[in-house]
Amino acid sequence: MANTSRKTTDNENDQKDQQEKEEQDELPGPMAVLRAAQTQLAELTGMTAESVSSFERTEEGWLLEIEVLELARVPDTMSLLASYEVRLDPHGELTGYRRVRRYERGRSDPHNR
Repeated sequence: MANTSRKTTDNENDQKDQQEKEEQDELPGPMAVLRAAQTQLAELTGMTAESVSSFERTEEGWLLEIEVLELARVPDTMSLLASYEVRLDPHGELTGYRRVRRYERGRSDPHNR
């Protein structure tokens, strides 16, 4: 009887391992997450993403800092840019964002980050 119970447990563990592997295989890669973050932020804010200045995987999903053009000016060096912290779940769906700084394109950052 112990042998049957052990085989059942082994089968359950194998199925669980296979299911976890399939779920991992379904998760998007870094480039897909990056593109999704830029697209979703643009749709929500109406602002164009200029660049991604930081990008990392976290326990909750992904954390990015995206630079966006907030106000175009002439000359371009006077345009206002902003850095947004963007959080995504493991599947690349935006879960939150916030502006962390705002600056003129032609100005250097006055503080070290």
